Amino acid sequence: MAGGHGTARRMWTLFEPVHAVTYFAAEARSAFEQAGLRGFWRGYFAGRSAPLGRVAAAPVTASFYNFAPSMVARALPAVWDLITPEQALTVRSQGAVAALRRLLGGLDGSVRVAADMLATATTGLDCAGRVLAAANAALPLADEPIDRLWQAATLLREHRGDGHFAALLAADVDGCEALVLRSAADSSRAQVQPLRGWTDEQWDAAAARLADRGLIGADGTATRQGSELRAAIEDATDAAAARPWRDQELAGELAATLAPIAIACAAELPFPNPIGVPGAGGEHG
Repeated sequence: MAGGHGTARRMWTLFEPVHAVTYFAAEARSAFEQAGLRGFWRGYFAGRSAPLGRVAAAPVTASFYNFAPSMVARALPAVWDLITPEQALTVRSQGAVAALRRLLGGLDGSVRVAADMLATATTGLDCAGRVLAAANAALPLADEPIDRLWQAATLLREHRGDGHFAALLAADVDGCEALVLRSAADSSRAQVQPLRGWTDEQWDAAAARLADRGLIGADGTATRQGSELRAAIEDATDAAAARPWRDQELAGELAATLAPIAIACAAELPFPNPIGVPGAGGEHG
């Protein structure tokens, strides 16, 4: 793997846990419940899609890529009758900051430096073709260090995610197929399928399409060709995410500063987890 691409993957393992507390920390879930959004998925779809504005289900299905359309439609656009996008932005920030404040106690100096360096990495970030990243990049950057840290990490992870979905699209792997292929390699159907809303019929049809392409075998595991395609998609994802890390000196300094922060945040996450984030440094737990 080329140096820049390897740096992109390494940095992802460090900033992704900072963002991911949004989904796993009690404070983040509680913030949406207190705002009147009962049930995890209302808060998830409201918070993550809020930068796009008062959007309906179809654009979110497209930009989130691997959720079943029917699952997205259960939340959107009805959730906007309970909370505005502007309110959802505030709630998701408050929940994340509360969680990070608990997790990062004693790391105030590192948080401030990491927040500034992550913000520097996002300055002038090219978001062409990256809808979620562009929407997050358009939000004003927070002054408070923990909030700024989370916001920059969120922008970078959506930037990488948009590139990952483009790599899947270029490889002719649709949203459900992506989950089936992942489950055939290093996850499980039982863990992933219910959390993305695909029916058994849809999942089995996706598996059949992959089998017809020689990507998974009769036993449901990835073939050599399937494993090679997954590796190629990951390489393409790293390549598309490498631009913020062209300054190798900045990346190295940031990695050292961000490591204890990422470790503290990763302690809040289950391993393995449905979003595929490894432990800080790449360990899958």
